[in-house]
Amino acid sequence: MWSDAVPTQANPARLVEVADVSKRQRQPHPLTMSAFQSFVGHLDEPFRTIACVCVCFGLRISECLALRWSDINWLEGKLSIRRSIVRQRVGDVKTAYSKKTMPIDSEMLHVLESWRARTQFSCDKDWVFASPAQHGRLPWSADGVNDAYQKAASTAGIGHVSTHTMRHTYRSWLDAVGTSIAVQQKLMRHVDIRTTMNVYGDVVTDEMEQAHSKVVRMARQ
Repeated sequence: MWSDAVPTQANPARLVEVADVSKRQRQPHPLTMSAFQSFVGHLDEPFRTIACVCVCFGLRISECLALRWSDINWLEGKLSIRRSIVRQRVGDVKTAYSKKTMPIDSEMLHVLESWRARTQFSCDKDWVFASPAQHGRLPWSADGVNDAYQKAASTAGIGHVSTHTMRHTYRSWLDAVGTSIAVQQKLMRHVDIRTTMNVYGDVVTDEMEQAHSKVVRMARQ
């Protein structure tokens, strides 16, 4: 920049690459149905419902914690993914393709209704998983959820479980119930073939609903 080789308005950090800085240190592994049931059995609320929502919709923890009650269309059974929250800062979702409206199975609606009846933050504008420690102004933090997951996993004796394990489990269960790759790509809200072996074309809503319902049945057994 001093020699005018680089524009002064450029971010100098972009000129530096650190090898393996983004390499995942521990590969998340999907849970079997029995392992998941054992795991959630050792979770208190709201972490049990958080795990169920993440594994039944394949949500990233940043998307799950950013849900407001107004994102749920109770009459039509739809869930709108509109935002994310990272380090307690609300922002946009990871990609434009991540912003979707998802079908909600009737049993999953009952799970959400039960949690809404129990939480003290149940207005449409409130966070679905509002933190009492933050007086409802913010949801629970991802770190807090991760700590609860690790304690429950340790007690259940099933090894390491992170918040992202739920998304990996969702993909695995979609395979297990015979969901086509096209439907999986839509439900996972991935952009292209490099992430979910995407195939061209679209899928109809009832196929997405059927796949979602099958995963919910696995989680709620």
